[in-house]
Amino acid sequence: MEKIQIVIDTNVLVAAFRSKRGAANLLLDRLNDGRWELNLSNALIAEYEDVLLREEMREFVSPSEVEKSINALCSISRFHDIFYLWRSSSADPDDDFVIELAVKANADFIISFNKKHLANSAEFGIRLVTPSEFLEQFGELR
Repeated sequence: MEKIQIVIDTNVLVAAFRSKRGAANLLLDRLNDGRWELNLSNALIAEYEDVLLREEMREFVSPSEVEKSINALCSISRFHDIFYLWRSSSADPDDDFVIELAVKANADFIISFNKKHLANSAEFGIRLVTPSEFLEQFGELR
């Protein structure tokens, strides 16, 4: 059985660290599930680090926890080089690399709370879902 290919937007990691009880945190706990595979690029890893290391995140996560978490994500993920070859396809050009990564990875899902900016993913046959929608689909959340 082929693994379901996923890309996780940065806002999901932020939500996971801000609330240990939410679906985003549960999703991170389930990332090593054999049913799906996380896909990363250098640009997405850099954004994860940039956002999670901001001052306003310090009350939720320490810099050392950020480093450990990102290393853990990298250890279970598939990496892709992206080359920013496209014209803007998202409502926010800063999110284009997420869609480009998902297309390059042949992703089935982008998991994000930002459905407005990533709505164009549907043009590529990629489903855009929140963490709870993703987990519900696979029986992990009731």
